[in-house]
Order: sequence, then C-alpha cells, then structure tokens
Amino acid sequence: MHARALLAAIGSLALLASTMAPAAAFQQAPALAAEVEAGKLPPVDERLPSPPRVVELENVGQYGGDLRIAMSRARDTRMMTVYGYARLVGYDSDYNLVPDILESFETVDDKVFTLKIREGHKWSDGHPFTTEDFRYWWEDVANNPKLAPLGPPILLKVDGEAAKVEIIDDRTIRYSWSKPNPFFLPAMAGPRPPFIYRPAHYLKQFHEKYAEPDELEERIKKRRMRGWAPLHNSQDNLYDQDNPNLPTLQPWQNTVRPPAQQFVFVRNPYFHRVDQEGNQLPYIDRVLMNISDGKLIPAKAAAGEIDLQARNLFMTHFTFLKQGEKGEAFQTRLWETAQGSKIALFPNMHVADPVWRDLFRNRDFRHALSLSIDREEINEVIYFGLAKPANNTVLPRSPLYKDNYSQAWAEYDPDRANELLDGLGLDKRDGDGVRLLPDGRRMEIVVETAGEETEQTDVLELVHDTWLDVGIKIFTRPSQREVFRNRIFSGETQMGVWSGVNNGIVTANMSPAEFAPTQQVQYQWPKWGQYYETDGQAGDTIDMPAARELFDLFKKWQVANSEQERRDIWHRILEINAEETFTIGVVCCTKQPVVVADTLRNVPEEGVYAWDPGAHFGVYLPDTFYFADAASR
Repeated sequence: MHARALLAAIGSLALLASTMAPAAAFQQAPALAAEVEAGKLPPVDERLPSPPRVVELENVGQYGGDLRIAMSRARDTRMMTVYGYARLVGYDSDYNLVPDILESFETVDDKVFTLKIREGHKWSDGHPFTTEDFRYWWEDVANNPKLAPLGPPILLKVDGEAAKVEIIDDRTIRYSWSKPNPFFLPAMAGPRPPFIYRPAHYLKQFHEKYAEPDELEERIKKRRMRGWAPLHNSQDNLYDQDNPNLPTLQPWQNTVRPPAQQFVFVRNPYFHRVDQEGNQLPYIDRVLMNISDGKLIPAKAAAGEIDLQARNLFMTHFTFLKQGEKGEAFQTRLWETAQGSKIALFPNMHVADPVWRDLFRNRDFRHALSLSIDREEINEVIYFGLAKPANNTVLPRSPLYKDNYSQAWAEYDPDRANELLDGLGLDKRDGDGVRLLPDGRRMEIVVETAGEETEQTDVLELVHDTWLDVGIKIFTRPSQREVFRNRIFSGETQMGVWSGVNNGIVTANMSPAEFAPTQQVQYQWPKWGQYYETDGQAGDTIDMPAARELFDLFKKWQVANSEQERRDIWHRILEINAEETFTIGVVCCTKQPVVVADTLRNVPEEGVYAWDPGAHFGVYLPDTFYFADAASR
C-alpha cells in the first residue's frame, strides 16, 4: 500500500526499517546490564533475535527516565499496545508495509501469504516465539467453539472460506485462500491488530486440552470462574495489557493489575528492535500511565505533569495549553489529523422506534438535518477558523478527494431544509414551533455522547439552535463509552455523536470497509455491520438498496484486478456516501494538540495523529523516543 502524498505531512523523523544487523556490538539499558551481571537475565545478544529489526534514526538516543502519560479509564492500558506498535508488519513513514516482528513476508496475488519469524525471537518472559504460538491460536482458540463460539474472525475468511494454515517449520507459516484477501496484511499493521498468535506456553495451563485436570479445576475455583473457557479468556488479553502475567512482544509490559490509578509499564528485556548503533530499544525505562478524569487531563498537561499527551486534548484547550508553556517545560504542537470529520452525527438506521427508524432511513430527512447545520459558525466558534466545513468523507490530502464528496448537502440552507421536511408531511408544528411526527409526538431527538469531551457538547449546542430553527428539538445525553455503544447496538439510541471515518487519507489500494456496512461500531448501521462481522450469525441483513450497493462494491473491490478498477470502485462508493448522507459530518481538517516535554526527543515536530493508519503515536515508534536529561529523571 502506498500513500506517498502523505510523506510531507508525516514530519521530519525518518524511521527506516532494515533487516541488516548493526555494525556495532549490541548495547543495552544500564538497568538491564545490572540484571545480566546479577544472573537474572541472559546477555543482550542472547535476548535479541537474529537479525533484530534495525531502526535508522536521525538522533541516537540515551537510556533512562519515566515517560508520564494520562488516560481517562483503566481500560486504556490497551493504548500501550497501540502506541507500542510491535506488529507482524507495520507501516513505515511512506505508509508502505514492512516487516517488524516478522523477518520477512511473501505474497502471491493476495491469496497466499508466507510469514517468516526472526530466529531467536522471544516473548517478554524469555520463552521462544515460534509458529507454535500461531498454531495454538488457530487450532486451539480461534477454532475452539468454547473459546470462540463464532469461529475465526472475519479477517481469516473470504466469502465464508476459512484460511488454510500450514506450519512449514518453527519459523515459517503460510495462510492461503482460493480468492484474494487484500485485508490480511494491512490488518496486521492496524492500531488493533488481530493477534493471530498467542503465548502458547503461558495459556496452555488454562486450556482443557493441555492442563492437568486437577490443577485446572483448582485455578477455576480460585478465580471463581464458571469453567475453563471463561478462565482462559480472562487471561488472554494481548491487546488490553491488563494481565501482567501474560507475556508480550510490545516494547513495554504492564506490571499492575487493574483497577488502579497508575499503571507502570516496564521495558521488555527481549524487545526485538535496535537502533543503527546496536542499542536495544526502548530507550525509556518505564511508562507511567496515570488514570484521571478526562476533563482534568488538559489541566494536568498544562501544569507540566505529563510528558507526552494527545488523548483527551482538543482545540478548545489550545490557548490554555499555550499559556501553560510559559511556566512549565513543555511544548504544544499541532499535528494534522486523518479523520473524515472531527465530529459526526450518526442517525441510527436500527433504532427500535419504528417512526424514527423510517425517518432516519429517508434520504430527504437526512439531507434536511445536514442542511440545517451552520458549519461556518461552528468552525469559527469552536475551531478558531482553522478547520474546514465539510461532510464526513475523504480529506483533500487523499488522491481520491473531490470537492463534491465533502460539500454535498453541507451548505447551511434552512430554507431548503424546511422544504424537504414539509415535503415529507412533517409540516405541522406545536405552539413552540417544534414539528410533529406522523403519530403526533414532538420531533425531539436525543443525541447521545460517550461523555468524554466537552467539544462534542459544545458543537451540539450550536446544532441545537439551528435545528430548532427548522422545527427539530434535540437533547444531549452523555454516558460511558461502553453504555453509549451498547445502547446504539440495541436500538435504544436515536442518534449518536462520534468522530467521522478514521482514515480520510485513503488511496485506491486501501480498504473501503469504513464506507460500507462492515462493522458493528459503525453507529449509523450497527446491525448490518454485525451481520458481516459474524458471518451472518448475528445482526440483520442489509435491506436498504443504497447500503446494499455499498456492500456489494466493497466485495467487488476485494477481487479487483487493477488499481484503476479499485479506484473506480472507490469513487462510486464515495459518490453514494455523498448522495445519501448516511452520516452527517461537521468540519474536517482540524488540528490535534500534542503536548511534548521540552527534553523529550525524536517526537516529530509535525506529524499525523491518526488511528488507522498510524496507531496515533505508533507509526513514529515511541520506543525510539528519549529524554535529553535522562540522567536526571
């Protein structure tokens, strides 16, 4: 996959992967050297794979220090997996896929994928990482109905055909299908990779196939579980990093079991990356993740209590943070973002209320809602005029961008909105000027949020006023993220507010999955997405022609034979989304404030803060960040 047009936006930090061993002897952090001398660890050259991944840096770092970050929930220990960005394959600064954990990979027509592990690669506890870890996950987890009732994830299926998995040797494994699976490798490089391997040596003690029955029963009783499968699943959280005993391949490993107010991540002594001088990464000793109310994180950043932070910081905090720089040792940088819309509204096509469901599925109604938003006002009031009024689609930096995609139905035109609403038979109003539904109820929409940022509610206050002008009354209901999502999934929520598409900088060779009904977490059509994700075992079949065409185009893209064919499919997908306004974007091209301690090095001055592709800080490899004053920290 290529996105060379992004290179200038990525920043000045060049991170180039190499499979060549460095010329210098391997070096390690002083703390690990002391453990080697004490006999607690083997020498560094015995801990590293052969070859390690070599990262070429403009500035070779120094060891030491604690990196302070903040999160709003204990569950966000998983963000260290996002930031750590140890992946089978990952993106480089040109957004090309390169080997990371793997030594190499080979593909044949997107149908056959041969993966080769680095010789001598080890888990964080020193146990060998081999193809047994892949076999265990495939045979004993993904295809075990007690652990995975729905079977392997959709990524490992093509039109219902499960992957053929062949163990070639201890270091080589092959996945193949009779039809192309172009999603396979990009998923491995994603912010939440599928983890098609597990530390088998650790998890087997919780599996009925391998554990001694008496010992397993004792573990089940001790943990107060209903059986071995729930016990196994509770221990198997590579992404979440909430089990300190679970070995990892990430640069840092959690040492604190939740719940806690601070999580301490310590260096993985077997981490597989080194710099060009042979220094084993990461440079930083520990990452201290403090859990705070999300609304307090900007204040903590401004007080100099955080070394690296973007999460829970918004443009509304920018002036406040810049003022804080005067008394504290940090900088506030503005990075580009990749979201199709900073904030988007999601009419729920599966809301349980049949009257609202019919309205949300009516294109004219969605158009009226979009035309009733004064995006220019929102840009000036909330984003200091630095954003761009637009709907939720690809960004100008994408080679697929067209003005019509972002501007369709995005102008502020209350007269046209009123015409559309009247034309739908919604021409009756009460004494307050609020329109009436066909059954006589007031046209009142409850817009639900995850309650994690004031920016959404600030935007909704402005939307409230212009929607009321056309006779639509809205209320805002905040809740916790899990509750927010579950209410949408169950049909209790009329409309949700969230960010728009994660990747607005796509190319023709990148998957169009975000623009078609493919995921339950697409809040406009959760049940259609769930149906695809579960291979028809849950959710609903698509019963809207335009949405069905999007899905069919998505499937057609998978088997396209040329880049031009994929580009044509992409443009039709974007046209349909623009015409239908399934989601209602507000503004795009916003900036992301990033707080960086003055002495923290190798963090790009300019970057792209994106979930996928990029894994937020992950694509810049935080294991290469270091403190210039490490000795004093």
